[in-house]
Amino acid sequence: MTSNEWSARKIVITGVTGQVARPLAISLARDNEVYGAARFTDGAARQALEAAGVHCVPVDLAAGDVSGLPVDADYVLHFAVSKTNNWEVDLAANSGGLAYLMEHQREAAGFLHCSTTGVYKPDGHRDFAEDGPLGDNHGVWPFLRTYSISKIAAEATARWAAERFALPTTIARLSVPYGDGGGWPAIHLHMMLSGHAVPVHVDAPSVYHPIHQDDILSMVPRLLAVASVPATTVNWGGSEGVSIEEWCAYLAELTGIEARFEPTAQTIDSVQIDTTRMHELVGPTTVPWRDGMKRMAKALHPDKVG
Repeated sequence: MTSNEWSARKIVITGVTGQVARPLAISLARDNEVYGAARFTDGAARQALEAAGVHCVPVDLAAGDVSGLPVDADYVLHFAVSKTNNWEVDLAANSGGLAYLMEHQREAAGFLHCSTTGVYKPDGHRDFAEDGPLGDNHGVWPFLRTYSISKIAAEATARWAAERFALPTTIARLSVPYGDGGGWPAIHLHMMLSGHAVPVHVDAPSVYHPIHQDDILSMVPRLLAVASVPATTVNWGGSEGVSIEEWCAYLAELTGIEARFEPTAQTIDSVQIDTTRMHELVGPTTVPWRDGMKRMAKALHPDKVG
């Protein structure tokens, strides 16, 4: 099943104002009945989604309030994440709120829980398969000290709820999403344009698996097609491993600016993933990283890219 074949479905998407879920919701709303859930503190974001045909439903995952969402959705795509840096709030939203959501949506045919490769414990240049060691990856960043641990807790909740409610579930550990609307490579590009050095780990190179928003859209239906009880866990990233140093050098080539790096131990370590299971279950990605990043740079800075 591909995104083009996915139509006339009732779909709930959480975190719908975020970088990953927003373009996904807008695309799916063309042929499906899409309910977008978020806190909607940004009125303009809500208006843009509603103009695209998305039914916007305010929810509060930290309080377990998901009552406004339909109980008869065909599929649920859970992209919401709390990153307040408050342990009580973030655990309540990311773990407890997920339990409330999965109970509310227990009649769905499939549930996609978007996790992160940030759940893997830093281990040099190891290729992380799905059974790799888990640990605090993002705690080194003071502004994301709750992130990795609360995402590990959320995975445990998703596994429990999948079996408790007999809800077919896929836990997809997302690497580095990016696209015309931004992403981590876009942040690096903005830093370079403003003359700042890009932090990279001292244990170079800093390798990740950036995945373009087009591949995210095309792979979501396939990830739901392999949802199961017990839950299926799979790495989710671009088929090509690429380092920060490499993609910044390419962005510098495109824009004619200098790429400077600042090696430091106070940034997240390399997280290179084993994509074998992803390829077996849903296939490879199709957007080469250079093509995707050139599109991103052109969309965000057309005056800098020929």
